[in-house]
Amino acid sequence: MKWNKYTLKTRSEVEDIVISTLADVGVEGVEIEDKVPLTESDKKQMFVDILPDGPADDGIAYLNFYVEEDQDPQPLLDRVKEALEELRIFMDIGECTITESQTEDKDWINNWKQYFHQFYVDDILIIPSWEDVKPEDKDKMIIHIDPGTAFGTGMHETTQLCMRQLKKYVNKDTQILDVGTGSGILSIAALKLGASHAVGTDLDPCAISAVKENLEANDVPVTDMDMILGNIIDDKAIQDEVGYEKYDIVVANILADVLIPLTPVILHQMKKGGLYITSGIIDDKEESVVAAVKAAGLEVLEVTHQGEWVSVTARKIG
Repeated sequence: MKWNKYTLKTRSEVEDIVISTLADVGVEGVEIEDKVPLTESDKKQMFVDILPDGPADDGIAYLNFYVEEDQDPQPLLDRVKEALEELRIFMDIGECTITESQTEDKDWINNWKQYFHQFYVDDILIIPSWEDVKPEDKDKMIIHIDPGTAFGTGMHETTQLCMRQLKKYVNKDTQILDVGTGSGILSIAALKLGASHAVGTDLDPCAISAVKENLEANDVPVTDMDMILGNIIDDKAIQDEVGYEKYDIVVANILADVLIPLTPVILHQMKKGGLYITSGIIDDKEESVVAAVKAAGLEVLEVTHQGEWVSVTARKIG
């Protein structure tokens, strides 16, 4: 099956209003193409440390919507054009021209899976839910992971750096706090390494279901991990729910610019002698994170590297 693709040219300043108008007349989903730069809030919720510079914002947005090839698009297009003309009375919505093209039928939700295949972190096998374990790998530690469309796969250097540190320090008594849990891969690794319990926090509601599904895929009892939705840095209620001075290890694989304000806060969740394992740090931010760790009164134990990425492991000494 093919799809008819309709591209509406409008102004980026009013794209939200135009999208809402499209929804009101029956357009079920819109794909946005614009050059509007990310906000600081957007950047803080992304699991990358340096974002590439994009082109300058030219004020134009292209809104794509799709209609099945065997469906008559005209009634929908008539409603769209009528609604846009009404909207034009109240504001400048730009050209609002609509061009048509065709696109092949693709499974947009699952197409990305072709790029994620099983791989090793030292002797730990990370394998997606849609691949089978080879006979020669059945005796290895295996983590089944389905990141979904919202989270990373574990292939990134920062995740691997954290996982190697967990291998060094987790034992059967470990209580672990995983800040910025995502798919839950680090918590699941810790639990498989013998940790007694994990608590995860994340800003994205999708993390709740992702973690539950990945725990089940790894035959880890869901009671072994609790998920908390919210920002532990500035939300006292979240801090209280997570608890104080109760974690042997805190792992945080997030942005350096988030780690810096997180560190003096998370100190209070750690037991005396507890470990703080961090990554998500590009190499030119290493000094800033190490300085923040020391300023919080933590003792730096190790700084490890993989490619251009850095992990800092520290201990609470007081």
